Amino acid sequence: MSSLEDRLDVIETCTRVAWYVDQREWDALYGVFADKVLLDYTSLNGGEPSTVSTEEVIAAWSGLLGNLSSTQHLISNFLVDVRGDEAVCTAMFQAVHRLPNELGGPHWTLGGQYRWTLSRTASGWRISAMVMTARWSEGNRHIMTPEGQRTGAESAAD
Repeated sequence: MSSLEDRLDVIETCTRVAWYVDQREWDALYGVFADKVLLDYTSLNGGEPSTVSTEEVIAAWSGLLGNLSSTQHLISNFLVDVRGDEAVCTAMFQAVHRLPNELGGPHWTLGGQYRWTLSRTASGWRISAMVMTARWSEGNRHIMTPEGQRTGAESAAD
């Protein structure tokens, strides 16, 4: 049986990922991830899950999401299973991405589920795996591509 404190700490660690991304506090992400992280976005992008360093996660996310005018990741319905020094947290999410552009609407919204695997460390809970399962989307996904972001940056400057 896990303690209420463990469960709350796990939820807070997972929530901080979304908060830091939306606030563009990229360096703060070092405090939530393990040194290596298994990322699985295959439900959206295909391919294979990959294990990357925290530095690679931050570089990729800041490069992609940091070019948008704003994002808002809402996370809810947390289910937490703590077993000793390991935990799994699942939650539903809705992520709104915004970038004014010439090629379509300024929003792309994605909804689905996250599944995080965490380990307890001397510094607190750290995420070692993150699986995003896309269930639906609407709007202009083109704003997430390099071409769409270049067009959006040009539009935003006008």
